[in-house]
Amino acid sequence: MAIMAHQAADGSDEGFYSAATGAVANASAPSNPAAAALCDLHFFVRYTLREYIGFMWQHGGFLIRRRRIRWPASLFLRIKSTASAAMHFVLLGRGKRTYEFTIDRHGIVRTSGGVTLIDWADVTAVRTYSRGFMMVLKRGTLPIPFRCLNETQQRGMQLLADARRENALR
Repeated sequence: MAIMAHQAADGSDEGFYSAATGAVANASAPSNPAAAALCDLHFFVRYTLREYIGFMWQHGGFLIRRRRIRWPASLFLRIKSTASAAMHFVLLGRGKRTYEFTIDRHGIVRTSGGVTLIDWADVTAVRTYSRGFMMVLKRGTLPIPFRCLNETQQRGMQLLADARRENALR
């Protein structure tokens, strides 16, 4: 399968995240402290089956470890959940779509044929895996591969993940 990487829509590599400079794009305070320094992150993602399976394998492993399920049941559940995710990926044609993401202090906008608006209140965690970031929502997940983000965007997402982790610990 081919891997397709995209950059920002306008082709610029400008800093999309202002935490590195300490500036906030808008003076009005966001509803979520984790998104306080977040300006616009804009990128495109086209998932491959192999990449998607990798995300789901790691995320399934995290969920199973968190519930303290031991071997061999843990292996069975991990294989079953990853296979189910792969089947849904193929049946829903997710590998054929290019998703456009805009992440800002108001929330997440995902566009691919239709528009999905996700408020920060629906984001329960931002986890970091070997392939990228996983935004865990109240209903579902949003994997974001490293290959689709430039260095500034990756730093911004890492700061967002760290802020989410700190808020969860309070």
